[in-house]
Amino acid sequence: QVQLVESGGGLVQAGGSLRLSCAASGRTFSIYAMGWFRQAPGQEREFVAAVNWNFGSTLYADSVKGRFTISRDNAKNRVYLQMNSLEPEDTAVYYCAADNHPALRRVGYDYWGQGTQVTVSS
Repeated sequence: QVQLVESGGGLVQAGGSLRLSCAASGRTFSIYAMGWFRQAPGQEREFVAAVNWNFGSTLYADSVKGRFTISRDNAKNRVYLQMNSLEPEDTAVYYCAADNHPALRRVGYDYWGQGTQVTVSS
C-alpha cells in the first residue's frame, strides 16, 4: 500500500499562485508515476498532470499547460504542483495519486489522497 497526504490548498485571487504538496509513504518503491487530479462541484474528477517517479518526464492536461508545473523530490518522497495564473475555473478539490502502471497515463491510478481544496476568487 501507498499512503498519500496532500497539503497547500487555500483561497487565492485570480492571477495568483499556489503550490500543492503531496507526501508519499509506504511501498513507494512500487510507484511508477505520481499525478494530480481535480474535481469541481457537480463535475467528474479530471486529470491535471503526472510525472514519472524515476525519470521526471511529465504529462499535462491542455487546460493547465503553461500555467501549472508538476515536479518531484525522490529523496523526500514528495510531488508538487506549482499553479500560476490561477483562474476561477481552477477551483476544485485537488487529489494526489500514485500509479504502479509502467507508463504515464491519465486514468487508472492505484492510490489516492484525501484531497485539498483550492478556491480561486474572481
